[in-house]
Amino acid sequence: MEKKLAVYICSGCGLGEALDIEKLSGVATKECKAAICRSHPNLCGEEGVKLIRDDIASEGVDRMVIGACSPRVMYDVFNFEGCVVERANLREQVVWAQEPGHEDTQMMAEDYLRMHAVKADRSEVPVPYQPEQEMSKDILVVGGGVSGMTAALEAAEAGYAVTLVEKEKELGGFQKYVSMKATFPYKDIQPNTVNQLIERVSKNDKIKVMTGAKVEKIEGGPCVFNVTVKQNGTTSDHHIGAVVMAAGWQPYDPTKLDPVLGYGKSPDVITNVQFEQKFQSGPIVRPSDGQPVKNAAFLQCAGQRDPDHLPYCSSVCCFTALKQAIQIKRQNADANVYVFYKELRTPGQGEDFYRKAQQEGVVFLRCQAPEVITGGSRLAVEGHDELLGEKVTVEDLDLVVLATGMVPVAAFGEDFKVKAPGEEEKKQDEMQMTPDTILVSDILNLQYRQGPEMPALRYGFPDSHYICFPYESRRTGIYAAGPVRRPMGIAASIEDGMGAAMKAIQCVELTSKGQAVHPRAGDMSYPEFFMQRCTQCKRCTEECPFGAINEDEKGNPLPQPTRCRRCSICMGSCPERIISFKNYSVGMIGDMIKSIEVPEEYDEKPRILVLACENDAYPALDMIGLRRMTYNAWVRVIQLRCLGSLNLVWIADALSKGIDGILLLGCQHGEDYQCHFIRGSELANIRLSKVKETLDRLVLESDRVRFETVSIMDWNTLPALLNEFADRLNEVGPNPYKGY
Repeated sequence: MEKKLAVYICSGCGLGEALDIEKLSGVATKECKAAICRSHPNLCGEEGVKLIRDDIASEGVDRMVIGACSPRVMYDVFNFEGCVVERANLREQVVWAQEPGHEDTQMMAEDYLRMHAVKADRSEVPVPYQPEQEMSKDILVVGGGVSGMTAALEAAEAGYAVTLVEKEKELGGFQKYVSMKATFPYKDIQPNTVNQLIERVSKNDKIKVMTGAKVEKIEGGPCVFNVTVKQNGTTSDHHIGAVVMAAGWQPYDPTKLDPVLGYGKSPDVITNVQFEQKFQSGPIVRPSDGQPVKNAAFLQCAGQRDPDHLPYCSSVCCFTALKQAIQIKRQNADANVYVFYKELRTPGQGEDFYRKAQQEGVVFLRCQAPEVITGGSRLAVEGHDELLGEKVTVEDLDLVVLATGMVPVAAFGEDFKVKAPGEEEKKQDEMQMTPDTILVSDILNLQYRQGPEMPALRYGFPDSHYICFPYESRRTGIYAAGPVRRPMGIAASIEDGMGAAMKAIQCVELTSKGQAVHPRAGDMSYPEFFMQRCTQCKRCTEECPFGAINEDEKGNPLPQPTRCRRCSICMGSCPERIISFKNYSVGMIGDMIKSIEVPEEYDEKPRILVLACENDAYPALDMIGLRRMTYNAWVRVIQLRCLGSLNLVWIADALSKGIDGILLLGCQHGEDYQCHFIRGSELANIRLSKVKETLDRLVLESDRVRFETVSIMDWNTLPALLNEFADRLNEVGPNPYKGY
């Protein structure tokens, strides 16, 4: 069918006063070959939208450029089904950030129309991916503790069938070992309600409970997961839509603790977990002889916040110590109970629980390095009390409780092993990318070429990014919940189960419509591979952050589209440029770059190409305009899905075109990364390290290409960065390729 392009230019929000709309219309019709060009003072209003819809219905418009506000706003208003829609940002990044009526401002607006008209011409309307296999919306929950049971209940009550797999013979997880009379929401000890939760799960006819079972393998992707579960010596297959991994935690091995803490030297030195197990239903007694406890000491951070053991805080140990101390006091009001702490951490309403322990008569001593003294029948703790400023010794103890920490089951017993699939196959001249940490934990047994379990962050937790993306993992459709995700107590575990269930539901609903999940939620495009030119270099399979591409025995990529997050990192990784999307490709961005009008050298109007990440850098540029700040008018911005989609041919195209400088704006990468696609910014930086070859070939200065990390909160410093880059280009001089 013949393409028909329309251009719509808004004259509201100051655009009509700052720009020559008639001249812009001339660019649209003559240079962009638009069949229709209209302007309107309120394009996003009812009348403006009707104008566009009428053209679609009566004129057969199937692609359009809307020159108005940022594509980050009004996206629901300017969503026309069956049409390619390109948004030229003339408001935030032109008239609100540049001098009104100036020649350079007009040239910037005209370039944005050209760029987006080219992309609209090359784009096609995405067709949602529909796998051959029937899609499932059932939810698999791995782990029958509080988080897992909560997730199962939430999903079931929302109308989804759930399969709950628990490796133990009973549901309940660790909470099953906690006293039925003693847990700690906020102000006081409360009854343990885990049995009621188990009963609700067991009676729900939408939840299939499989205890004494384990996941043998998981193949496929969201809505087409094929899961094999082994139970009682038999296996069963399940067609699953999404997975909640709530495998729980294990206590840190106390035999690894520093000997000065006394573990193993006396039977009366136990851990906080052993306290729960020993005194779950009976009285609290001295383990060595069963006599009543009259004097007890709790030592906090036993092996925690310690680089030689657990470098992190397990978040609930202070609460647990307070609860256990109160239990002893309520059993015997005359008992002496001491808590040795480095810093007592009871945030929020937990402060009320701390006050409750004080009221019960628990004594608190701030001490960084307490030592447990054992020998014969003696059991004591001594240390330097920082508040008193003197050494303190607590004698005649019946019980010492060590607050050991929580280790995610995904890392338990593995000493944080690193499995780097395919690393041994790397050639010396290929990208040197640090492989994901894969902990071989035998929980999910994924049939992914990237490894059998979810990649782990620091300390073995499988979360994707604990600040930006709770519950998300680096495996699409698999969501972590509870202490396997980060250390947490009962209240947070319940909340986590709910959150992960909602993520799983969102995943199956979007995937069943052919749409992407977070962060490009709703995107219906997906990567297409022109396999005739594939060289089996394995770059796409190795660089995909989400394990969306497997490979066959010959190294040919086997894409799993429902796993794809649409970041386009695979597109940027491919040296043969065989991967593209219907509305985003190497050729499209290259044509946008080539459509920029570059004035001759004597015009003294350099051009700066900014390739900006859509998740941080692009919105930061919008915020400059929203605050009516200005930056250099030489800048031309192209929004990328992720800087990881960068293909070096764009650098060559831009420099050959005569563009004077190229600035790449990506997210913070490294240990505290902020990249929505995990490692896209880092990959772009690695690729850029090879751009010197291109610059040398073109006999150009290295200062012309620069990479900077930008947070969305860096909008206030971004104008200075852009202006400083422009000043440096002035010093370097114009690109000698201008006019060629």
